[in-house]
Amino acid sequence: MKFVIDQNIYLQDVLKKHFPKSSKTTLRSWIHSGRILIDGRYATDLGVELQQGQSITIRDKFVFLDEGIKVLYEDDAIIVVEKPEGMLSVATDFETQNTLQNILKVRLRRKNVFAVHRLDRETSGVMMFACSDSAKESLKAQFEERHIQKTYYALVEGKLTTQQGCWQSYLKEDEKYFVRSTSLENGKLAITEFDQIWSNKQFSLLRLKLLTGKKNQLRVHCSEAGHPIVGDKKYRANSNPLGRMALHAYSLSFLHPVKQKKMTFVAPLPNSFYKIARVKNLCLEV
Repeated sequence: MKFVIDQNIYLQDVLKKHFPKSSKTTLRSWIHSGRILIDGRYATDLGVELQQGQSITIRDKFVFLDEGIKVLYEDDAIIVVEKPEGMLSVATDFETQNTLQNILKVRLRRKNVFAVHRLDRETSGVMMFACSDSAKESLKAQFEERHIQKTYYALVEGKLTTQQGCWQSYLKEDEKYFVRSTSLENGKLAITEFDQIWSNKQFSLLRLKLLTGKKNQLRVHCSEAGHPIVGDKKYRANSNPLGRMALHAYSLSFLHPVKQKKMTFVAPLPNSFYKIARVKNLCLEV
């Protein structure tokens, strides 16, 4: 549900008008669970005063699992979630239990939960899993054919000299798991479109679109352009004001492997990003 405010009014009064049977405690719980957005940002207080023209979005009720995982969508073929920062996507040689994939399998009582793409441990945002072999193959094919659209937002160090453009290189991972650009013969093609949508003297907020999906692609391209992602020590960031790598998977669009219907899911930018990008309105797009 989404509507535009036609007069200056407090958020609490707007919600009571549209949901007269909901108590103040219930409305406050909607805020705490991330269901209420103001101009695409998480609402934090019922007492905030809204200005005419601002938009309010009431998101559907989520299923919450361990450690802040939000299940945005679930059926027999796929699961779409908001992954919290600091959680591994899939099992590694060092951790097999406390991973997003394993938690979904256990808590949702699923025999099969297949990862069709990954997010780094510190990256938050939208992530999808397949629940059958046929769904997995269909989604993998969409990724390989570049039919799946992924949009990220990243806070990076410094200010770019150009507002938008495209980074393209061939990436290769070395024996120490460090990825860098290399020659055509040795690497895999990686293409990233970027738009600088906000900046000050220290930082910039970039909208990044993956046209390919290579390991650490966004982190490498930002770093090699001279603007490492904030908090990304591995790829030469010097600052870490958020206590995390400031990379967020904002949206994911794909064709449902069974229903053959286009679906788009969005995970709003974490409020912590706005501690740096101190602006009221940002043009966030999928």
